[in-house]
Amino acid sequence: QLQLVESGGGLVQAGDSLRLSCAASGRPFDDYAMAWFRRAPGNEREFVAAISWYGESTYYARSLEDLEDRFTISRDNSMNMLYLQMNSLKPEDTAVYFCAAHYWNGSYYYAKEVEYSDWGQGTQVTVSS
Repeated sequence: QLQLVESGGGLVQAGDSLRLSCAASGRPFDDYAMAWFRRAPGNEREFVAAISWYGESTYYARSLEDLEDRFTISRDNSMNMLYLQMNSLKPEDTAVYFCAAHYWNGSYYYAKEVEYSDWGQGTQVTVSS
């Protein structure tokens, strides 16, 4: 099992930036594809972005308007770290953000929650208008 701990959330104003971090431990980090999900108040948890095992491919939620223009997912396998750079934040980005890990089992549907076996506890991001 991969242990995941998120950090970097906080209270910011619309238009500000934040960088979320997710520290992994317990198993080889590059055995896992990684993703960020978020849960806004009153909503289901939703996919935000994913990154492949060595960072060669990234994926962003198509349903979230202009998200790929504002958010960037990255990873540093030498440091066992996953990141989400969030720019031009909007009030609708307010949510608890979770990092999640997928261990290869023959298939990978990056936007589906059930693909991820290990989850962090989440970090709160609040964007005021």
